[in-house]
Amino acid sequence: MTAPSSGLSSGASSGPASGAQAQPLRIALAGLGTVGAGVIRLLEANKELIARRAGRPIEVVAVSARDRSKDRGVDLSRYRWDDDMDDMADHPDVDTVVELIGGADGPALTLARNALKAGKPFVTANKAMIAHHGLALAQAAEAAGVGLKYEAAVAGGIPVIKGLREGAAANDISRVYGILNGTCNYILTTMEKDGRDFDVVLKEAQDKGFAEADPTFDIDGIDAAHKLAILASLCFGTALDLARVETDGIRHITAGDIAEADDLGYRIRLVGAAVGTEDGMLQRVAPMLVPMSHPLAHVDGPTNAVVAEGNYVGRLLFQGAGAGDGPTASAVVADLIDIARGEVGPAFAMPIAALKSADPADPGERGERNYVRFGVEDRLGALAEITAAMRDSGVSIESVTQRGHTSEGGVFVAVVTHECKVRCINDMVQRLAKSEMVTGAPLVLPLLDD
Repeated sequence: MTAPSSGLSSGASSGPASGAQAQPLRIALAGLGTVGAGVIRLLEANKELIARRAGRPIEVVAVSARDRSKDRGVDLSRYRWDDDMDDMADHPDVDTVVELIGGADGPALTLARNALKAGKPFVTANKAMIAHHGLALAQAAEAAGVGLKYEAAVAGGIPVIKGLREGAAANDISRVYGILNGTCNYILTTMEKDGRDFDVVLKEAQDKGFAEADPTFDIDGIDAAHKLAILASLCFGTALDLARVETDGIRHITAGDIAEADDLGYRIRLVGAAVGTEDGMLQRVAPMLVPMSHPLAHVDGPTNAVVAEGNYVGRLLFQGAGAGDGPTASAVVADLIDIARGEVGPAFAMPIAALKSADPADPGERGERNYVRFGVEDRLGALAEITAAMRDSGVSIESVTQRGHTSEGGVFVAVVTHECKVRCINDMVQRLAKSEMVTGAPLVLPLLDD
């Protein structure tokens, strides 16, 4: 009678087999836009290197997209075409499903649910779907014992999800913030360099392909809010709650604001920030004045950057290409390599049951310095009325400057406040809105701490 085998011979590894003897990880890829085609090109170009790092080959076996006849610049004849992408996860020759369709709901969400229900790992670059449905999908992945991976959903090719979920896992994160939308950053930094106004630069960005024909999701801060909600959950161990993210965009930023910020020693950037306080969490996307001494002030063009502050690791900065077929495809394939290695782990750094509620702090009690810009009638007593409104609201003035005229015809006046409660700033704005001396709505931008 022989003793039962342990299943491991001397020197064997419990992970995936290595080299050509290992079974490939077979993937079904839904969505063949620039990123989907980029994934196919990357898997082919770095085939041997990826196999060595993953411990086995990674092969596409099936693809699907809306238009079968479109030329995507890659040879698709080697793969099975699935007309009904809802069924891609059901094929026995598919080990893992990759979704690059986009959209919070619809076919992308159906495919995600089908894959996890079938017990197959799921990889996506879809930040909207993760922000809206990430908790339910993570719960399904946990129940099936498979991975839900979404590195490409936040900051493109920057490995920020893995860095925060794994590299900074031992730290108590006090704040995470950054430049999370390349389109807005391209617009703002172009305005900065050329002195042109928002509408002109937006049109140029659309012509160059840096902005969508309908840029609403980008310029109104919605895209950045999706990403911030995901980062906040990872960093603070809280349940995703997109509805709690205060969101503002860059439509109202003018060339005059850019110039004024520069004179003050700042640059304007759209920043997403989540901060844990004793009273709850604050999550906000808004254009902010960033001091020249801060790394984010020097992030130019369609680039993303994320800063996390941990109690033991200090300040971490992740910076790089936030979009594009190459960087995003790189993040997708990095997730596939993890799956090929058998790495699962919770999607949000801890099991769903361990996530806390993201109870919001009262934003009105937040203390901050602000830049306030408004137009004022060019007549005697106008500035005195403005300063009186600020005094009555409990807002203390650090500096006041006057620069030309606004588009509404008033004199351009910019004020920097001392630190005060947001509710005081809001009260001041309401007072100014009622004044006959003020032309147009005041613009309030917070100043980011150095």
